[in-house]
Amino acid sequence: MTGGGLVIDVRGLSKRYGDRTVVDQVDMQVGAGRIVGFLGPNGSGKTTSLRMLCGLLTPDAGEGQVLGLDFRRQAAEVKRQVGYMTQKFGLYEDLSIRENLDFVARLFSMPNRRVAVDAALQQLGLASRATQLAGALSGGWKQRLALAACLLHQPRLLLLDEPTAGVDPKARREFWDELHRLARDEGITVLVSTHYMDEAERCDELVYIAYGKVLARGQAQDIVAAAGASDLEDAFVRLVGQAQDNFA
Repeated sequence: MTGGGLVIDVRGLSKRYGDRTVVDQVDMQVGAGRIVGFLGPNGSGKTTSLRMLCGLLTPDAGEGQVLGLDFRRQAAEVKRQVGYMTQKFGLYEDLSIRENLDFVARLFSMPNRRVAVDAALQQLGLASRATQLAGALSGGWKQRLALAACLLHQPRLLLLDEPTAGVDPKARREFWDELHRLARDEGITVLVSTHYMDEAERCDELVYIAYGKVLARGQAQDIVAAAGASDLEDAFVRLVGQAQDNFA
């Protein structure tokens, strides 16, 4: 853990592809047990930022710590301690729920795999469907399976990339109820990207990014007030408009 209870404390995070700067000098500080929403239009740099923070992508610049580890020099160790959920379902559709979780447990060389898998099945309400093929699941149940896989190795930080895209409202609400339980009862820190304003309003803090740059951060009501907007959606429309004038 970094000083001051920061789980993520990164400065100057940057990534370029050729002549295009996808993430440009982003600073990110996230406190322990907080749920932070990461928002921005498509192509704004959210996914690239998340992949750099969890050690899957090497940044071109930036320094700092994730879970008390140098996120550049200790990327392999960061990967072992972070739960990362991709936007697209990333597990095997021709394996059952239990088989997928057992496979993930093997990847992490977990002792007592069966006990850990059974606990994950119970925690996410998957036990009654354990033998069902992942490919036959609805979007909401795939989402639960993906979260169970993320939690299997007991990470202290979850990085979630638009985890509720295409999921029905009931499943979205249940998913967010589980995120708040994890933060409240288990002290797990969550950095989650989303396009849904109702989800953004459930976050402790928000970071808004466009054109690879952070345009606003803070609590939802403070961002709305600073933008002189009527609500969060209006605030983000105004921020994007300003960004287009300055960076496009």
